[in-house]
Amino acid sequence: MGKARAALAAVAAAALLAPLVAGTPALASEPQAPAAARAAEAAPDPDADPCRGQCRDILPAGQNGHASLAEILLHKAVGIRPKHSADQLGPYDKLLHEYSGLSDDKLSDYFNDASFGVPEDEVESVVSPRSDVTITRDKATGTPHIKGTTRSGTEFGAGYAAGQDRLWLIDVLRHVGRGELSSFAGGAEGNRQLEQSLWAVAPYTEDDLKRQVERIRGSGERGAQAYEDIQDYVEGLNAYAAEATGLLDKPGEYFLTGNGSEIEDFTVTDVVAIASVIGAIFGNGGGGEVGNALAELAFEKQYGKAKGEKAYTAWRAQNDTEATTTVHGKDFPYAESPKNPRGVATPESGSVTAFDHSQNEEGTGQETKGADGKTGGKTSGKTKGAGKGVLPGDLITAGKGMSNALMVSGKHTASGNPVAVYGPQTGYYSPQIMMVQELDGPGLRSRGASFPGLSFYVELGRGLDYSWSATSASQDITDTFAVELCEESGAEPTTGSKSYMLRGKCTPFERLAKHNEWEPTLADGTKAGSYDVVSLRSAYGLVSHTGKVDGKPVAFTALRSTYHHDADSVIGFQKFNDPSAITSARSFQRAAQDIGYTFNWFYADAEQTAYYNSGDNPVRARNTDPDQPIRAGKAYEWKDWDPEANTSAVTPPAEHPQSVGQGYFVNWNNKQAERFSAGWGNGSVHRGDLLDTRVAALVKKGSVTRAKLVQAMEEAAAADLRAEKVLPELLDVIGTSEVTDPSLAAKVEELRAWVKSGSQRREAAKDDGKYEHAEAARVLDAWWPLLVEGQFKPELGEELYKSLTALAPVNESPSGGQNGGGGSGGGVGASQPHKGSALQHGWWSFVEKDLRNVQGEDVASPLDRPYCGSGSLAKCRKMLLTTLAGAVATPAEETYPGDDECEPGDQVCADSIVHRAMGGITVPRIAWQNRPTYQQVVEFPARR
Repeated sequence: MGKARAALAAVAAAALLAPLVAGTPALASEPQAPAAARAAEAAPDPDADPCRGQCRDILPAGQNGHASLAEILLHKAVGIRPKHSADQLGPYDKLLHEYSGLSDDKLSDYFNDASFGVPEDEVESVVSPRSDVTITRDKATGTPHIKGTTRSGTEFGAGYAAGQDRLWLIDVLRHVGRGELSSFAGGAEGNRQLEQSLWAVAPYTEDDLKRQVERIRGSGERGAQAYEDIQDYVEGLNAYAAEATGLLDKPGEYFLTGNGSEIEDFTVTDVVAIASVIGAIFGNGGGGEVGNALAELAFEKQYGKAKGEKAYTAWRAQNDTEATTTVHGKDFPYAESPKNPRGVATPESGSVTAFDHSQNEEGTGQETKGADGKTGGKTSGKTKGAGKGVLPGDLITAGKGMSNALMVSGKHTASGNPVAVYGPQTGYYSPQIMMVQELDGPGLRSRGASFPGLSFYVELGRGLDYSWSATSASQDITDTFAVELCEESGAEPTTGSKSYMLRGKCTPFERLAKHNEWEPTLADGTKAGSYDVVSLRSAYGLVSHTGKVDGKPVAFTALRSTYHHDADSVIGFQKFNDPSAITSARSFQRAAQDIGYTFNWFYADAEQTAYYNSGDNPVRARNTDPDQPIRAGKAYEWKDWDPEANTSAVTPPAEHPQSVGQGYFVNWNNKQAERFSAGWGNGSVHRGDLLDTRVAALVKKGSVTRAKLVQAMEEAAAADLRAEKVLPELLDVIGTSEVTDPSLAAKVEELRAWVKSGSQRREAAKDDGKYEHAEAARVLDAWWPLLVEGQFKPELGEELYKSLTALAPVNESPSGGQNGGGGSGGGVGASQPHKGSALQHGWWSFVEKDLRNVQGEDVASPLDRPYCGSGSLAKCRKMLLTTLAGAVATPAEETYPGDDECEPGDQVCADSIVHRAMGGITVPRIAWQNRPTYQQVVEFPARR
């Protein structure tokens, strides 16, 4: 009865308040521009935009991320959503079911017009938060078009519009960046997990944040301008927050989490804190050397030292010559392991413990161990909260599968102008973790997506006569050092010691801690409690583990080249938004050099395409191994390293993977170039191949159009990589003899038919509820973890197999349900349901290479030995048939176990994408498709 009364009360309240909340981001109290001014601002000259209507984009679920308490109550009671909070979801989802008949003139059905300005008859609202700026929102999407007569006004308007669309999320992100999320939004387990994972890689004091701000301010004319831009942006954000004070206009999440009082003013240092969060998720790379060392020890234990080292090198596959690369035909050596490394600090087996970033008031916390050498993420405190938290707890730690890009140069297109389809794959959230805007003011001309709290510049989008996008590159800019522990008293050190040797002196670690306290909240029922989130900082970086090396206790520290420099990249983004700075492909590449984060950048205008890999790649000491822990000491430090400022020499721009005018470019987080060291499992089979094969085929035929490139993207988005690239080899081995079991033979034929049809995971029609090759997909889903274990575990042994699966997940299926779990192949990021992005992390290359080897085929960059059937084709085939039979017999309810969204056994639902609610508004599920979450389709026919 209590729930029923609450629902009725919500309906009554919503009914009373609905007339007062129109569901648009504009508020009744906002200053309105005069009618004549509104008309003038809203009437763009179509001939002035060099894209001539051929720039389009989309951001599901929608632009509007604001919901008052009344709107949230109305949504919870009867399902009504605020305007523009989910209006881009339908077109995004619809493309999957209709792309086969796509033409250029139908792109408008699936993508928004990304032209500059708003035609007068498309204006939804215009506000002037101050006299030198207007914010015009269009009817189609509610996107803010911010036009300033001064640069200061433009940036003020950007901050004001950001507050309109994402005030609550910006506030959440700044608290994450400061390690204070639990105090702000409650002690749900997910909130604590997230703040701890951030504190493990980017803990900062207020003085640290201020120093980053001052570094920007002091870095020349552009730095000084960036500082002013951020100040004006924050002022606009605060202006909006000061107006959004009542029940009808303040984001309802404040009230639902007990934060209904005044919103604390935002500061410039908040921007740096948010930048540290975004950088940790999307622009980081490297680390994990402790886990690598433990895996190599496991190889040596299994095979002996010499053979174990050889096997580790083969499996690690830093430079698999069969890997698809973004740059064609040119080497860019980086982060390769030397033949005879020096300074390697190999931990003693069994000695390693991950540092626990969660501690109770007595200063102790739970310690965790793992074969991967990674933090267990467990928490301790006075009470244990329930709930998922306001953001995903694994937002930072989950395996990254971010973004893709397809670009074709003009010599292969129908028009003679380059064509690009690209965007960031940043996850599915409601509201989205990105937002779209147009900036039009002195020195600023851009439209595109930005992260909330960082939208003083467009980060991915289009400029006056060019467009750009990025994918996460994740190259190695983080090294692990083993620092010798000591006691200042001279006593014998232990792995619990809190001091370390720094150039001959016993030096205390700096303890960085934030105390979090929380009260019960309406959102998740978390009980009141408190705990500290803690990091230990040395000159050599942040403590990630403790252990022993050569019998001596050490701390393993992670040193990232961009630590203390999370905000430095602002200069590059500023240039991207400046039409005077970006006039060609080369000038874009030069601007990208100012970005320290690890990204692959793609550029297109009417004449050229270009690619550049950014990142502060440290110049390492000669013959040190970036793949393994390194002894802390002068002889092994980065070149010209200054421990106080964490600066060092970085590799020159010419050594970064790059190209201008290449026939085509594709990237789906695959290898950038030959000899540019890659992460685990980046080999002969990678999801980037799904793009490469399709785009290469288009280029061979010629006359590529925007629609054709979109079709290639969407077909790859619906393909099962395992089925397209690995299943043919599995079937070849099985096909070496007749399958005598009739029922099993029938399943083999179903699998063959699926491969022949294109290996798609797609319904015959929208909302059909069943895949076209449902049974074949079900069988492969159940089979994959069984066949991988059967293929490799007998030779690797239990301990080594578990160690490898912790570092390189066996499977990242669309549903996340059939991954084996734990030592049987779960791995980081592999078992997240409904996340959309899939098929990046897996043993696809290992399986495919080994099967070719067993069949006697030539294999470049092979594994160290044949594994399947210990090299016997007959035994390998028998294992495959046995595990296939096991998969066939596995009930669908076990493969797709069901959850809050789906009934057990519902395959299509299990695969489906669920937008994770980061506020009070939820949106419907959509069908699985593996594509960017903000996406552009561009073809410029003209220059300025």
